[in-house]
Amino acid sequence: MSSKQQISIFNKKILFEAAINSFIKLNPAVLIKNPVIFIVGIGSVLTTITVITDIINGHFSSFNLQIGIWLWITVLFANFSEAIAEGRGKAQADSLRKNRIQTKTRKICGQQEVEVFAGELKKGDIVLCEAGDVIPSDGEVIEGIASVDESAITGESAPVIRESGGDRSAVTGGTKVISDRIMIRITTEPGNTFIDRMIALVEGAKRQKTPNEIALSILLSGLSIIFLLAVVTLPSFFGYSLAASNKPISQNLTLPVLICLMVCLVPTTIGGLLSAIGISGMDRLLQHNVIATSGRAIEAAGDVDVLLLDKTGTITLGNRMATSFIPGDEVEPEELADAAQFSSLSDETPEGRSIVVLAKEQFGIRGRDIQNLQASFIPFTAQTRMSGVDFQSSDGKLHQIRKGSSEAIQTFILNNNGFYPQKIKDIVTGLASQGATPLVVAEDNKVLGVIHLKDIVKGGIKQRFSELRKMGIRTIMITGDNALTAAAIAAEAGVDDFMAEAKPEDKLRRIRNEQANGHLVGMIGDGTNDAPALAQADVGIAMNSGTQAAREAGNMVDLDSNPTKLIEVVEVGKQLLMTRGALTTFSIANDVAKYFAIIPALALSLYSGKTGIGPLAALNIMNLGSPQSAILSAIIFNAIIIILLVPLALKGVRYKPVSANASLIRNLLLFGVGGLIAPFIGIKLLDLLINL
Repeated sequence: MSSKQQISIFNKKILFEAAINSFIKLNPAVLIKNPVIFIVGIGSVLTTITVITDIINGHFSSFNLQIGIWLWITVLFANFSEAIAEGRGKAQADSLRKNRIQTKTRKICGQQEVEVFAGELKKGDIVLCEAGDVIPSDGEVIEGIASVDESAITGESAPVIRESGGDRSAVTGGTKVISDRIMIRITTEPGNTFIDRMIALVEGAKRQKTPNEIALSILLSGLSIIFLLAVVTLPSFFGYSLAASNKPISQNLTLPVLICLMVCLVPTTIGGLLSAIGISGMDRLLQHNVIATSGRAIEAAGDVDVLLLDKTGTITLGNRMATSFIPGDEVEPEELADAAQFSSLSDETPEGRSIVVLAKEQFGIRGRDIQNLQASFIPFTAQTRMSGVDFQSSDGKLHQIRKGSSEAIQTFILNNNGFYPQKIKDIVTGLASQGATPLVVAEDNKVLGVIHLKDIVKGGIKQRFSELRKMGIRTIMITGDNALTAAAIAAEAGVDDFMAEAKPEDKLRRIRNEQANGHLVGMIGDGTNDAPALAQADVGIAMNSGTQAAREAGNMVDLDSNPTKLIEVVEVGKQLLMTRGALTTFSIANDVAKYFAIIPALALSLYSGKTGIGPLAALNIMNLGSPQSAILSAIIFNAIIIILLVPLALKGVRYKPVSANASLIRNLLLFGVGGLIAPFIGIKLLDLLINL
């Protein structure tokens, strides 16, 4: 499922299924979940009963019939908006189901391999997968390393490496091993795999209302009750006015008219679109290949005002490259380059390979006969913070070459009774202050010089942080680098703050401190050591390539494992909140306009003389033709506006990185004023059409 894949709402299959589901959703048990539309549904039933009763009594009214038809259309259009949003999700879910294969796998039972179906596996089982095998269920690699094709869930054809013991140990059921051999411990029960949860979330089957949705539903229900009380009292006022103006009581407001008035005044527009807005928020995230485990997470993303971002891979490209060799006193550059390359021959990291390439490009130094030198390579560890090689020279003497951090090499030199020059310290400090990474190279008890490694800040990242700042979001860079390096990168990237030499407990403490100060915090991570911070953060995005612990701790999963997704997630969250707020504003403004359109038209004949037009006609500023045409125009407009706004609810209002105040003013002008004007124009045009 590519992140660029978008399913159009004009897809014939989606439209057809949504139309059918619109009728299925007329089930009262389903309809009551939307209180506003449920009220409209009750009104539709009462109007239908009134029409049938009139027909039985021989008093058929085409006016009442038209009101009944448009009331039912209003309910169906509201159901249709939700059904079409669910239909897009189900279409995405269908594409996921096609990738879910019920396959056989080899389960390890003691010393034996037993072939079983994937559905028979339980949490804790061990399975063996080799090249060509489909991974049967979610799990963690406990032995081996392999290339895995994850295009079934990410849409990306490039294979990824999955290995035991690191932060890239999690594998997903339905993906395919394309090389080597791995042993996997199953971490989920049947039917609860990652793809199963994705399918349920994408199609909205388990979507629960968010706190904001619940609060808005309560507000809309409260407004509906207020309007209901107002409408119930109208017949008494009209009856008194009819008696005072010597009009027959038979001209009082009928039940269908009262229901029609009620439906036009309650916020049916946002009531009909509220669920679609929530579902489409998940859909828009899915288009960025991010799965949210709850709608609450998306809403929280919209309210986040502090972002914690790792430096490596998020703010910078992540691959530090060797750019120059800086020799110490009485050391030739070629001597330094030769030692640096030799110590890096077995280093498969991007930094190690770049050192080998730089030495070859600058001095033509190539590989050497490792066997004759009896070379023994020393791997890098977090404890020693250096790597290198031990070898024998032609005279049989043992030599040691080491490259690593300044502190580690200084300790190595002093332990070998050597001298650590002040010049090297100055070079290290100078490079660190520029945001570069200095690697010191030493042979035996002599410092040869420094390798200049530079991690490049991603293009355009400074502008992205500037946009976030306009939205009132503070960015904090997290790095394990020293304070000098962190400060230089932070200045170049344009972040607001940074944490240097950060440990997992430091991240957790920082998040808790920010939350204690009233901030909503978002962060991104992939390792088991990130799990506590991901669980604590209001929005925690786990990399799909990360560990199972990280994926379970976060409330979102990035299928592309792209650390910069946090910025897109914030934008989608803000767009969701803006869309809901904008359409709520539009809906309430609509109701105000419809109030001024309908009530004056209904009161045209009150206190009238022989002309049939009373003094209250002055309030009929829209000059509607008759009370009947005014009511029909309003109810038709009320139904049509829901369906016209479905594309906006699904796509979201246009997002701009501006402050909350600027966004509020813009939406009030566009959707508030627009919501007031649109009914006057729409109802008037419909009134003219009806009277024609």
